[in-house]
Amino acid sequence: MKKFYAVLLKSWLSNGLDRFKLGKELFNNAGFGEIVMYYKIGLLWLLSCWVYAVEPTLVFESVDVPMTDQTKRQIQTTPAVTINGKTYPVQYNTILRSGTKLGKHTFGQLIDANVQPILMPDGKPIVSNKNDFSSLIPVEDKLFMISHFENRPGVMYLTQLNQNTDTGLLTAMTTRPIDFSGIKGGWMHCAGSVTPWNSHLGGEEYETDAAQHNTKTGRIDSYYEPMARYYAGDLLKLNPYDYGHIIEIKLIDKTGTTQVKKHYAMGRLAFELAYVMPDEKTVYLADDGTNVGFFMFVADQPRELSAGTLYAAQWQQIQADNGGQAKLNWIQLGHLSDAEVQAYLDNNITFNDIFSKVMPNSDNQCPDGFNSINVGHRFDQYGRYQRCLKLNAGMEKAAMALETRRYAAMLGATTEFRKGEGLAFNPEAKQLYLSISEIAKGMEDNASKGKANPSFDVGGYNHIRLPYNKCGAVYRLDVGYEPRIDSHYVAQNMQALVMGQMQSYDNELAANECDVNGIANPDNITYMSAYQTLIIGEDTGAGHQNDMVWAYNLKTKALTRIQTAPYGSENTGIYFYPNINGWAYVMSTIQHPYEDSHQEKLRNIKDAAGYTGYLATFPALN
Repeated sequence: MKKFYAVLLKSWLSNGLDRFKLGKELFNNAGFGEIVMYYKIGLLWLLSCWVYAVEPTLVFESVDVPMTDQTKRQIQTTPAVTINGKTYPVQYNTILRSGTKLGKHTFGQLIDANVQPILMPDGKPIVSNKNDFSSLIPVEDKLFMISHFENRPGVMYLTQLNQNTDTGLLTAMTTRPIDFSGIKGGWMHCAGSVTPWNSHLGGEEYETDAAQHNTKTGRIDSYYEPMARYYAGDLLKLNPYDYGHIIEIKLIDKTGTTQVKKHYAMGRLAFELAYVMPDEKTVYLADDGTNVGFFMFVADQPRELSAGTLYAAQWQQIQADNGGQAKLNWIQLGHLSDAEVQAYLDNNITFNDIFSKVMPNSDNQCPDGFNSINVGHRFDQYGRYQRCLKLNAGMEKAAMALETRRYAAMLGATTEFRKGEGLAFNPEAKQLYLSISEIAKGMEDNASKGKANPSFDVGGYNHIRLPYNKCGAVYRLDVGYEPRIDSHYVAQNMQALVMGQMQSYDNELAANECDVNGIANPDNITYMSAYQTLIIGEDTGAGHQNDMVWAYNLKTKALTRIQTAPYGSENTGIYFYPNINGWAYVMSTIQHPYEDSHQEKLRNIKDAAGYTGYLATFPALN
């Protein structure tokens, strides 16, 4: 009897072929009762063998490179996708464009602390066309969308959607801005993700340099000061440390009631996004900019991001070829809670409370007692990234929470990455994917754009020493168990998976500086689980004249172009939803058409409106 159950268990833990081989052993160790039980579960067993034997397939048809003025103004998409042998038509579906008035509210209109429109000097409301990530959040029998706008102040809109049960088509019913006055407003809402517990996580990108903050006037620079519009232009109501965090939004009920919280425990960075792993505790944090880091947060409790331990990656280079390869060592920064950091903010903590600073000498050396680090984003008045810092007594937690990147560098972490962007996870292969927009500056070896230039390495560690590649790469990181961190999802290594290739054209493609048949400056990414397909969006300037979206098959290595965007726009918000009420969606947002380039091509101001929508919909992919 015991032998029968042992063999049965072994068969279910094995692959399909081995299950057939174990069949004879099962009968040899079974009595009459066990044989009856075996036949009862036989149908399920055979079905599981078939699932193992039949591999799901998904193939997108390719869309051409835009070659005419007309196609360069359009959103082009793949005409079709074939899934498990069945072909489905594909077209871009717009849910809302920025500036669309729906009921009482205009999608993308900026608001102040009183939830009133922010006005231009001529009295007209400011409407953003910087649409970014949008999440789809089902609540009971309702479906909502939370949409980012990447501004200062930032704004997010909550839209209730209607989902056609026969076609999956999504249409907007109502929209309204989400009140952020309880967190002192939002900042540069970039990419985001949906947690396993159905909440929305959004990043605040490009945190301002608090070291430059003048506490008497409130000024820092022209980048920071538009944030004062949130408080009717009063800079003294702002603290730069209030911005540069991860925001979690929970929908409490099907009426759309929101609970908004900034998770200060996850540090302060140029957050592209936070991505939660399947254990519901381990969270990866993408840091965007020049000379930035790569971070991981492990929460104390599943589904609760208000307290945990923060780590920073140290790149230990193995090779420089093909985008490089490294082992990752995770440096513990310490433990934090939202409440601890809130206390610092309530006391109006400043950079000078946390650190003492001096200038490096003419030999780029720091005085005794000061740490030499090299972190972005900003140059000092001498054109250097190098800093000489000393932590003030008792300020470890404040530094970890509010000057996360600088503190990580002081402890030996790598702060040489160039524009960490999208994150996605492949549960079948236990691989994390990270976009690096370009391999440049701090990622080079005392160089910039392939030419000798020590600015981005002087005073730092020079951990990363790679050849210049302006077209960037998507990296693969194998995850596994790390006992000292107590997580099964710790990235062990990092190596390039898909790379862009620099290319010079002397024909009609001369406006492209990266190979048009490969990626250029990868940005947001998403993984289509079980179908071995990674979707890669671009945020490129000169790399490709028109930004593109790609489908990369991990098994065949085929890279297929599946979407192109109009002049001067960015593809963002790429995110896959495998099953929402029986339908699958690949979300795709088009940000600021005609803005990054080709402003002279704009014929009608309405054409500059951003698009929030989806690239494809098809039956659920479970």
